Amino acid sequence: MMEGSDTEAPSSIETQVANFRRAIQYWLDKSTIHIIPRWTLFVFLLAIVFLRIYLIQGYFIVAYGLGIFLLNNFIAFLSPLEDPTDVGGQRDDGLSLPSTAKEGKEYRPFARRLPEFKFWLACARGAATSLLMTFFSVFDVPVFWPILLMYFGVLFFMTMKRQIAHMYKHKYVPISFGKLKYKDAGKEKGEFGGGMAGSIGTTAQNGGPTPGGGMMGGGAVRRR
Repeated sequence: MMEGSDTEAPSSIETQVANFRRAIQYWLDKSTIHIIPRWTLFVFLLAIVFLRIYLIQGYFIVAYGLGIFLLNNFIAFLSPLEDPTDVGGQRDDGLSLPSTAKEGKEYRPFARRLPEFKFWLACARGAATSLLMTFFSVFDVPVFWPILLMYFGVLFFMTMKRQIAHMYKHKYVPISFGKLKYKDAGKEKGEFGGGMAGSIGTTAQNGGPTPGGGMMGGGAVRRR
């Protein structure tokens, strides 16, 4: 009996952990299309982190590490999936940047090294981890924060300068809004637009017969 209980205990714990991970993944999948609420949550977490650091006047090394982490993810978000300077051979999978005039005329959405959802997830995890670290005094390393701020500013300037030069050299913009969308695209119009409801509405506007057999705009039909 004791052996049976010992073997069943880990399986139940593993099941609970698996259910918990499945629930988290379920809500993450549902939040994929909600871009603005997701980034609002990240800004809220980031504001709490810096507000706590400002009130405590400590954990500046945590803020510096968070800034470096966010900068690295931001550069990966702006970088193409396949860097032309790293690719030696010819690629035909459609993911690399166009290298000829013919390829440049074709529509190709910008494929990022770090997709938007993974970028947000990494930033949110980094902010939440930094907030958790501010509750442990072991991470409160005494440093002179103006030096860290100046060094981060120089690092940010040099990194963005190199990234912009890379964008200018290979002639790409890390923003892709997709193909052109026309006004009222996808809306059905005409006599049968929108199914039966659209047909009835169009007929009623034109003064045609209603479903009850009457005439819109005219009197009742007399029977002789």
